Amino acid sequence: MLDDAAIDARLAGLRGARREERPGQEAYARAIAPAFQPRATRDGPNLVIAEAGTGTGKTLGYLAPASLLAEAGGGTPWISTYTRALQRQLMTEVSTSLPARIGGRAVVVRKGRENYLCLLNLEDALQGQFSGRAGQFAELVARWARFTRDGDMVGGDLPGWLPGLFRTRNAVPALTDRRGECIRAACPHWRCCFIERSVRSAAEASLVIANHALVMASAARGTAEAPVRLLFDEGHHLADAADSAFSLALTGAETIELRRWLLGLEASGRRAGRRRGLAARLMDASSQDGATAAALDELLAAAQCLPADGWLDRLLAGEPDGPVERFLAAARTQVLARAVDDERGFGLECELADPDPGLVAAATAAGASLDSLARAVARLKARLHLVIAGQPDWLDVPGLARLEAAAAGLDDRLRLLGAWVAMLGRVGTAPDPDFVDWLAVSRTQGQERDAGMYRYWLDPMKPFAAAVLARAHGVLVTSATLADPAAPEATMRAAAGADYLAVAPHLFRTPSPFDYAAQARVFIATDVRPRDPAALALAFARLIEAAGGGTLGLFTAIARLREVHARLTDRLAALGLPLLAQHVDPMETGTLVDLFRASPNASILGTDALRDGVDVPGESLRLLVFEGVPWSRPSILETARRSAFGGAAYEDRLVRRRLAQAFGRLIRSAQDRGVFVLLGPQVPGRLLSALPDGVPVARLPLAQVVEQVAAFLAPCQPAAGFLGQARSGVE
Repeated sequence: MLDDAAIDARLAGLRGARREERPGQEAYARAIAPAFQPRATRDGPNLVIAEAGTGTGKTLGYLAPASLLAEAGGGTPWISTYTRALQRQLMTEVSTSLPARIGGRAVVVRKGRENYLCLLNLEDALQGQFSGRAGQFAELVARWARFTRDGDMVGGDLPGWLPGLFRTRNAVPALTDRRGECIRAACPHWRCCFIERSVRSAAEASLVIANHALVMASAARGTAEAPVRLLFDEGHHLADAADSAFSLALTGAETIELRRWLLGLEASGRRAGRRRGLAARLMDASSQDGATAAALDELLAAAQCLPADGWLDRLLAGEPDGPVERFLAAARTQVLARAVDDERGFGLECELADPDPGLVAAATAAGASLDSLARAVARLKARLHLVIAGQPDWLDVPGLARLEAAAAGLDDRLRLLGAWVAMLGRVGTAPDPDFVDWLAVSRTQGQERDAGMYRYWLDPMKPFAAAVLARAHGVLVTSATLADPAAPEATMRAAAGADYLAVAPHLFRTPSPFDYAAQARVFIATDVRPRDPAALALAFARLIEAAGGGTLGLFTAIARLREVHARLTDRLAALGLPLLAQHVDPMETGTLVDLFRASPNASILGTDALRDGVDVPGESLRLLVFEGVPWSRPSILETARRSAFGGAAYEDRLVRRRLAQAFGRLIRSAQDRGVFVLLGPQVPGRLLSALPDGVPVARLPLAQVVEQVAAFLAPCQPAAGFLGQARSGVE
């Protein structure tokens, strides 16, 4: 049991002499202690939902009881955050606050398999699978692999700018295990595999720093790795992560990936590498065991129902081949007939209600073929398990490992096929109240890329509660923005999925300790048109110049970000003010933020990933400009949720949370000063309750906003940084 005195002592030790004592931090650390105690009932976990305002110091607050639990051998707490950049940020904080080993065990970072270098893929690349720039990149990665700490290619010690130098988008994905083709113990690199080393390290760790996507994927698959002591930082993003983990897509891109896993690359003249399909991976077993060969042949024949290479061209030509392609073609036809092209060529969708009879017939036929494929997969999986259990004389250790890996892969695909069949069975029937189903055509700059059917949970916290919360012993959900001012307790419960549990959660709130009235200003520029790229670019340029850099510009649309960036770059460069941009600069978000943090004169443009959780204290971030009110895109999914969860009040809650998160980036310490600017005349006053009490808010024309920004930030304008020379005045 953790008592308050032990928690207070550990917290004081973590703070040390380097950090100030923060109001609310001790109360927060004590309040979340139930999440680290033994579970009181089998009905659910000890659930704590804690909102700690910016500046409370919640990271040290939860590390205190978590490290005490780990030290006492009470299990391995998993600390989960939303993005890989935040994982790296959190690990830096942990490294400076905690010893390298707690109770004789290390603190480790866990990510999904797709983040780590696959040594077998690298071997294939070096033996001719890659050529040109991709081959050069593979050679450099081979050198890096000799010295890397953990083989993490996305946010680890591989320079974030390196892949961009080679202008090959697929270089990193091709060297990681993105397609689930790992052959596990049959791999010659198994003992030194970075992925398996990460898994083993997590099993023996004192603390694990993970991300929401990994935790939910483990829970959805029911893996043994799924943790029972969980701390969800950035808890306001749990619904977003659950959306990704528990949603379903039956599209051309998804189905051809399944076909390639089963059949390998079939196009002539293409190097298959390890994408050889089941026939090659199970050659030993099928040649020695007749029943396995028969089950494999049956499966390979059934897999012919899946879309093959060239499926998109056939759809566009109106010549689909096979039952699944015909369903995709019918879905595309209905979307094109019913959707309104109001997104300038970027994507179309339509509801599944009142489906065309041709779509219903195509869905029935596709469902039947996928059901036959699922039965064939189940029979092969069962046969492989019998062979594994029998341990025949011809089965050596590597062969056994290959069979086990294939059986595990078949099990994953069987779950996917079952979900697809169930989804298709709903076409033409009464809608399921738990789900939102729709059809969509994905397009990039007017070019069609994919088509199919999507299914999302109406409330993604329902499957999250069942798969993650219900089996856990203790869970903490924490963030600076869990509660909405209109209904604090209800929104905190909803954000954590507590409404789907039989146990009552512990609720805790503590406000930010910062003096926002003195440290911050909020301006609404009333004469800027947010949808006009030229007007936006001019507003951003004048505001960045007024602040001398140190600006975070937030956008709700990538296209507008790119347009504004193109107009700003030369102007700011001439003034010695560097400009970085997510979705433009070819590097991952964490590296961009590091560059921004290192130069007080630089500015950075970005979208959601920079709005939430980025920590840039001090003068490097002193101005935050939002291109407009961050309303949700009026998609079919958002419309359904808005209707189910309160209409306009639901949308207002989402927008207030986004504004609160954005404002939270601005003031990160008691010494910071900052200005928050919203562009556009249509900013409803009811949304401003998202901002801290006491912060002054003024609606002014842009020219006056620029003057006010320059005056308020004048005391904290820095000298030139290493990325550029700051301007010494504002016109």
